[in-house]
Amino acid sequence: MKSKVLIIDDSKTVVAILRGLLLKAGFEVESVLEGSKAMHNVLQFMPDLILLDIVMPRFNGIDFCKMLRSDTRTSHLPIILITSKSQIEYKVAGLEVGADDYVLKPLEEVELIARIKTNLRRARQEKSFNPLTGLPGNILIEEVLKKKVNSKEKFAFMYADLDNFKAYNDAYGFLKGDEVLRVFSTIIQEALAKKGSVGDFVGHIGGDDFVVITTPDKAEDIAEEIIRALGICCKGFYNQEDAQREYIKAINRQGVPCQFPLVSVSIGIAHNKKRDIKTHWEVVEIATELNKYAKKTPGSICAEDQRSERSQI
Repeated sequence: MKSKVLIIDDSKTVVAILRGLLLKAGFEVESVLEGSKAMHNVLQFMPDLILLDIVMPRFNGIDFCKMLRSDTRTSHLPIILITSKSQIEYKVAGLEVGADDYVLKPLEEVELIARIKTNLRRARQEKSFNPLTGLPGNILIEEVLKKKVNSKEKFAFMYADLDNFKAYNDAYGFLKGDEVLRVFSTIIQEALAKKGSVGDFVGHIGGDDFVVITTPDKAEDIAEEIIRALGICCKGFYNQEDAQREYIKAINRQGVPCQFPLVSVSIGIAHNKKRDIKTHWEVVEIATELNKYAKKTPGSICAEDQRSERSQI
C-alpha cells in the first residue's frame, strides 16, 4: 500500500514540483492551496505525512501545526516544514510546537525523499510500541518470531500473563493497574538482564500479556527470576488490609462477589528444541496452550513444553 502525503502550500508551482517528485517516488499525493481548507483536507485524506509550508499569505503554519498536535485525530501525523534559510525563526518555532522535521527551499529531491521516508519509518516504529510500557507491540513481535522460525535456529517463546489482574483493576482502578503493568514490564526486563542472553527480545502484546523470545537453555531460568521478583514486590501493589489477608473482594465475570488471590503470573514456554516448528502461528498456539495449563495451578508457575511431537496436555 502506498504511503499518503498531503502537501499544504499556497504556491501552485511548488505544489506541482512536489507532486511530481512524490508521485515518481511512489507516494499517493494530495494538495491544499488554501489554508482555510487545510484541516478539512487532512481529515478527509488522512495522510501518513504532511508537508507544510510554514509561511503563507493569510495562513500561519505555526498555528496550524499546533492545531494538528492538539487534535487526537491528527496528533500522531508526521509533519515536515517547508521553509527558506531566511525563515530560521519560523523553523525553530515550528519544531517547538510539534513539527518533526524541515526541508529548505530550494528543494533538493534526494534529501526531500530521504526525509519523508525516514519520518514515515519512525512513525511506523512508534505505532509498533506499546504506549504504556514502551515495549515492542504485536507488529514487531510477529516480525521477530517469523525471523526466528524461518532461520531454523533454536529459540524459546515465553508467553506470560498476570493472574487475577482484572479483579485488581476493578478493585483499585486502571491507574493502579497501569502501574502494576509498568512494574511487571521492568521485572521482565531485569530478569533478562540477569538470566538472559544478548539478543533476547521482550514484547508487550497488550493488557497483562507479555512475551519473551530467548534461547531454550535460558527460558526456565528467566521464568523463575520473573516469578521470584514478582513475589517480592507483589504485596506492595495492595493496601495493608488486602496485603495481610492475601486476597481482595471483587465481582467476578458473572456479577457475583468473590475473593481473589493476589496477582501472580502464569508462563507458557514453547520451543523448537525437540520438534520442528514451521510457522509463527504454531509457536503462539503451543505457548498459549501451556499458559492455560499453568493457570490450572494457583500462584505463579511456568509450564515448559517437553514434548517431541504434538499431543494433548
